[in-house]
Amino acid sequence: MVNKGPIEVYAVGGYNEVGKNMTAIKIKNDSFIFDCGLYIPPIAELEEKTNNYTTQQLRRIRAIPDDMWLEQQGIRPSVRAILISHAHLDHVGGVPFLAQRYKAPVIGTPFTMKVLDCIQKDNNIKIPNQIKSVPPNSSIKIKGDKNYDVEFIHVTHSTLQCTFVVVHTDVGAVVYANDFKLDNYPVLGQKSNIERLKEIVKSEGIKAFIVDSLYSEKYAKTPSEKIARYMLEDLFMTLDNEQSAIFVSTFSSHIARLKSIVDFGKILNREIIFVGRSLNKYVSAASNIKMAPFIKDIQTFSYSDKVKKILRKVNENRKNYLVVCTGHQGEPGSILDRIAKNELPFQFRGDDHMIFSSSIIPTSINIENRDKLDKKIRKMGTRIFSDIHVSGHACREDLREIVKILNPENVIPAHGAYEQLLPMTELLKEMGYKQNKDIHLMQDREKVVI
Repeated sequence: MVNKGPIEVYAVGGYNEVGKNMTAIKIKNDSFIFDCGLYIPPIAELEEKTNNYTTQQLRRIRAIPDDMWLEQQGIRPSVRAILISHAHLDHVGGVPFLAQRYKAPVIGTPFTMKVLDCIQKDNNIKIPNQIKSVPPNSSIKIKGDKNYDVEFIHVTHSTLQCTFVVVHTDVGAVVYANDFKLDNYPVLGQKSNIERLKEIVKSEGIKAFIVDSLYSEKYAKTPSEKIARYMLEDLFMTLDNEQSAIFVSTFSSHIARLKSIVDFGKILNREIIFVGRSLNKYVSAASNIKMAPFIKDIQTFSYSDKVKKILRKVNENRKNYLVVCTGHQGEPGSILDRIAKNELPFQFRGDDHMIFSSSIIPTSINIENRDKLDKKIRKMGTRIFSDIHVSGHACREDLREIVKILNPENVIPAHGAYEQLLPMTELLKEMGYKQNKDIHLMQDREKVVI
């Protein structure tokens, strides 16, 4: 049993933008932080100048959550744990730059913590916080004024070992649900553990539900990852496979998608190479926890001299290779960006194939960068195949379903700008919730007391 009292919710980041997710809750004298992510667009610009950056630089360009506001609210000394939902950079990428400000452990699933370790090494940072790995569908006790049970419940998304983080209190559970989809046919791993969520509803109820609302305006159910696999198979099996180069770019963290790409590349009898630092980082982390079943079927290249050497080989023998590379958002400094700028020893030409197994993350800089990249590739005569993809985020009907299952007393839409969160409030009103009573539409640097 823990202290009774109201639950204070602090929206630190991810309520005005798509990224730098960070939320805090406070129960009397004990506080917990959910996620500590990066805002990727300004970092893409920064990386044109340097690959190593400081906390001060990231604060200046507003690429990390403004947790100084938490200090102003008096929260910092009461933080008992930093709880990370999953391994995407907009959820875990800020940890190396902010965690040392808190005398609290950083806790997440094994894959997430392996990725965190890679991020620290990339930035030559070693945080002093204790790092704790918790397997999906298990719990950990965290000591505050009393002991708290915190669960990491497996959910499907677009990377490995994603979770709903549940903090159990004596007034009901607080469920942090950034990010997820309800995939009944995952390509890799298990379905979401809805049964455990139902048990929690029955035993104690859901006091607060902080929920990914990025695509709440889309009147749909998000398709299974199995659909993306079918899309890739259909495309790969109909490509002109005689003399052309085949390049694929997708989210480096999407291990299930990478598995499908490798599976079909093997059918084409091509040598499969992964090129780029972020691909190496995520695949290495997946391999470390034995969840990269394709690891023996690929070669990875991330260092500059080796990247140039292998791309020179691809340029001379393009029919022999399938290249999976970074750059699907048109990020400056990515492999595709450097190829398009003639900075690497490979040149696209007519009848080559460029496959984007991804969507464009909906920010203005990503849309602009990707448009510039596409125009450069098209000028070379290369065939572009875009949007061979299904989302990892819940659409409106998935959100309706999860709200029905959890029947939370209070709902806080998260993960997006105001216009992306607003449709979630409209859905909740359809379901009988009321604005400013049990729907709490928050912005960065706002607090609500439940």
